Amino acid sequence: MKSFEYGDEEIGKKEVIFLVANMIIGFGILTLPRAIVDVTKSIDGWISICLGAFVALTFTGVVAVLITRFPKKNLFDISKSIFNKPVALGITFLFALYTMLFVSYEMRGVASIAKLYLFDVTPVEVICLVFLLVVVYGVAGPSTALLRLNIMFIPIILFIVLILIVFNIGFFEMGNIKPFFITGWFDVIKASKETVFSFLGFEILLFYNVHINQPKKTLKASLIGITIAFLLYLIVFFTAIGVFSVEVTANLNFPTAELAKQVEVPGGFFERFESLFFTIWVMTLFSTAAMAFDVTLLALGAIFKKIKRMTFIFVLTPIIYIIAMTPQNFNEFSTFGLYISYLGIVFSMIIPSLLLIFAKISGVKGNV
Repeated sequence: MKSFEYGDEEIGKKEVIFLVANMIIGFGILTLPRAIVDVTKSIDGWISICLGAFVALTFTGVVAVLITRFPKKNLFDISKSIFNKPVALGITFLFALYTMLFVSYEMRGVASIAKLYLFDVTPVEVICLVFLLVVVYGVAGPSTALLRLNIMFIPIILFIVLILIVFNIGFFEMGNIKPFFITGWFDVIKASKETVFSFLGFEILLFYNVHINQPKKTLKASLIGITIAFLLYLIVFFTAIGVFSVEVTANLNFPTAELAKQVEVPGGFFERFESLFFTIWVMTLFSTAAMAFDVTLLALGAIFKKIKRMTFIFVLTPIIYIIAMTPQNFNEFSTFGLYISYLGIVFSMIIPSLLLIFAKISGVKGNV
């Protein structure tokens, strides 16, 4: 029997569950309640979350079936098997560009929210640079070591959210979540677009497939990861509306962060619970950004096989930082995130669906 080593190049079902959940939760949970009620103007946004989760579950299934059909192969190898090398090169390079932009978005998001709630006198540029350097340190090692961190982070994150909910029960008003079913179906469906964006992230399985040691369990594991994120989104949404009301939530940039500010721990043990909340939440954002950066490196490594990983890191790091500093205000930052989300739709839903359809039509399969 092979002895276990931390550096083993394989991950199991548990790692798949947590990597999908952690990649999805990330920054989206901080802004999702506002984005939904901006459209629905009522508590009916919970239907939008359910619709978004259904779409995410469907296309997570598509991705899982695709990579199960091609065990131990990444997006480049899968595309090359189904189409040809030039097409595979194009798809993989664009995927690398998408994940690199996603890293920049996460960097700026972390810097902005950390300045707002933690380091009010520290320039955004400095916060972003420090966080980016930590991420660079994280991706300098093997991918599997990075993925195993999710097993440690997710339980802590779920625990801190539980505390957040429990200590906000006293501020919860049932009147804030009434009335139900007053939003038109058009607005509910329109708002579900925002929830679909918040569920993006499962597409990283297209590259982490090379490390999965139980391909047949990938579908179930990835769906469980999506479900964890879905339940978390739903609970946070109801809590935000119940505490702040629909009108107030629609005017808060980071409703989930404001929930943390509401918390009053008996005995004054934590005078600023939001500081503890964000200190722990930064772990999620670090893991999300690091996995996205890691996938960028894997994608470029699949194209340029002779170039070393550290060379890519040294070249991409300043580019990521410059892009992260480009948005000048919150509106520009939100627009930047919207464009990245549309790219995410392409690489998480459209391209995997096309690959799976053509693979079935042509009968192409990977070697087991």
